[in-house]
Amino acid sequence: MLVESIVFALIGLVVGLAALLALPAYFPAARALVLGTAVAAALVGGAVAAFGLAGRYPAGAAFAAAVASVVLTSMLARPDVAAGRAPAHRHHPHRGGAHRAPRRHRPA
Repeated sequence: MLVESIVFALIGLVVGLAALLALPAYFPAARALVLGTAVAAALVGGAVAAFGLAGRYPAGAAFAAAVASVVLTSMLARPDVAAGRAPAHRHHPHRGGAHRAPRRHRPA
């Protein structure tokens, strides 16, 4: 299990470095956070897969480690920040520039 753990950690490191090198603007968080997330996700994903596969298919466990690392690292990506625009808001209280007066309750 030690050798597999080292392989999983290396897979996570490769995924994290590839994400930072390919899309550096998408990751405004600290580089250590991105790399740490990638490595931790690969270790956990690989360990769960290795136990689930009963250690019979180390290539399958390595693939699962890579998938887990990619998925969790992509959760840190911020394409809205990379494009230089503000995050989209769900509510538009002042559409059209008109300001609404506050509602007043009528006495019953």
